[in-house]
Amino acid sequence: MGFADRRYEGSFPPGLTTAWSAVATLIAVTVAVWIANLVFHEVDINGYLALPGNLPRQPGRFLNLLTYGFAHDPESILHLAMNMLAILFFGREVEDIIGRSEFFRFYCTAIVVAGIAWVVSVQVFTPLDAGRFMVGASGAVMAVMALFIWHYPNMELLLFGFLPMPAWALGLLYLGWDAYGAYAARGSVAHVAHIGGAAFGLCYAWRGWNLGEVLRAPSLPRLRVVRPPPRDDETSPTPRGGNRADEELREAVDRILEKISRSGEASLTPAERATLTEASQRFRERHRS
Repeated sequence: MGFADRRYEGSFPPGLTTAWSAVATLIAVTVAVWIANLVFHEVDINGYLALPGNLPRQPGRFLNLLTYGFAHDPESILHLAMNMLAILFFGREVEDIIGRSEFFRFYCTAIVVAGIAWVVSVQVFTPLDAGRFMVGASGAVMAVMALFIWHYPNMELLLFGFLPMPAWALGLLYLGWDAYGAYAARGSVAHVAHIGGAAFGLCYAWRGWNLGEVLRAPSLPRLRVVRPPPRDDETSPTPRGGNRADEELREAVDRILEKISRSGEASLTPAERATLTEASQRFRERHRS
């Protein structure tokens, strides 16, 4: 079995290599929940998914730290549309950078972090309003946007569809709006959740975190190509018939397998996949000779 035929963590089973992207999957699930709220309005789905401000007094609802991010105001499509368009625009670029599996982990963690920030703010600053509930993916959207801006600070974006500005300026504009909104404590927008999500996204980028590595058991070794020691009749460290090109190919495969271990096979570029295919072909030719 060659390198390209192996199964790695984060790869898909045969037949699922054309799976949806993380961005498309998250949008589909979120839109499905919104439609379900319209169709089954008597069930009050949002009531089950929403995050309560008095969460510490309701330990049975700690799962709502995640579920609220997939629920939106059923009476207004604008809340849903703006969040989904932002994920579609910024999320695709971010997913290309960190990979499909890591994007799922990043997005869901951002929802939880933003939710915790909001609950803490309610408990500390407005305890009389602890009976409020929060829904929406805005905290995770701000995390995705922050990571996008970290990698593409000077990309020109159009505010309101016509006003050009660099990505970093748009980020500062949003941050200022949320900081003022959190200070004024007015309206129904959860500004603290936005700030919490953006802070998580910036910390993730700044510290170079990889949530897959954090969650992986320490005892599981990373995938590496193990080269046997040279035989006694070999006069060079490369296998008989090998050359410098073979050595460079093995080093490239080592780096690619490290990347698969960190971010999954979906994060590979076409050039990296071609390198694995070439190494696999050479491996099979060696064993046939």
